[in-house]
Amino acid sequence: MAAHTTVSRRSFLALAGALPFALKGSAAAQAKVPVGLELYSVRDELTKDLTGTVRAVAKMGYEVVEFYSPYYSWTPEKAKEVRKLLDDLGIRCPSTHNAATTLTAANLPKAIELNQILGSRYIIAASPGAVTGLDSYKALSEQLNRAAEQLKSAGMFTGFHNHQTEWKPIDGQRPMDVIASTTTKDVVLQLDVGTCVEAGADPIAWIKSHPGRIKSLHLKDWAAGPGYAVVFGEGSSPWPGIFAAAEAAGGVEYYLIEQEQGPVTEQLQRAERCLANYRKMRA
Repeated sequence: MAAHTTVSRRSFLALAGALPFALKGSAAAQAKVPVGLELYSVRDELTKDLTGTVRAVAKMGYEVVEFYSPYYSWTPEKAKEVRKLLDDLGIRCPSTHNAATTLTAANLPKAIELNQILGSRYIIAASPGAVTGLDSYKALSEQLNRAAEQLKSAGMFTGFHNHQTEWKPIDGQRPMDVIASTTTKDVVLQLDVGTCVEAGADPIAWIKSHPGRIKSLHLKDWAAGPGYAVVFGEGSSPWPGIFAAAEAAGGVEYYLIEQEQGPVTEQLQRAERCLANYRKMRA
């Protein structure tokens, strides 16, 4: 026989009043997307002192990092050292930034090994390599599809990171549209916002038209005049709409701030300023 519990009217009203706030807090917690740094932003510092630079980035409050192509020259032992550093600092490396040649049948096994050690699930091609027209991009799509198939058994994925060139039409078609339409949904479309904005493309429309495929974004800003030297959050990119689209439709799992240009001696300071701007924007 079920027991009966008596709840006073006052207690019931208090609980009912608190419920929307509890739900709101839960939704906010679920919606929080980790923010990280594309380590190309601090490349000179990283080359001089990898350990010290990663420590500095973690101390700023970045939650994830993305290593770029030189990582591919590491030995497994070096990758294990870096993974221990990440674990000790409580940060993650969900993806790496790679040359297109990394995805070839000969090179992919090494990339898989290093990425698995680092804890990375996404091996992103950062360049199409030498291209001569739309057929080159179609060949790239075939390469990405083959790599995606190889990575399935390891629970990993590949993807493509755009630059300005991919937004400029060739024979009436934008290479990015060709890549998106000729790759499977297992191939991630990592959006570089700054290059998209500079080329005059609409990043919000792009995200909405490719739901679930924008797993990560490079939060690189751009403005007429300073170009990519402008600090994140101080350029022309429509960030509020980008964040809304990425989180409602894009399937974003993490953000990567990228400060591509600026004084070499100020790379760490500018990375910290970018994060401060991000926090103000997202408060």
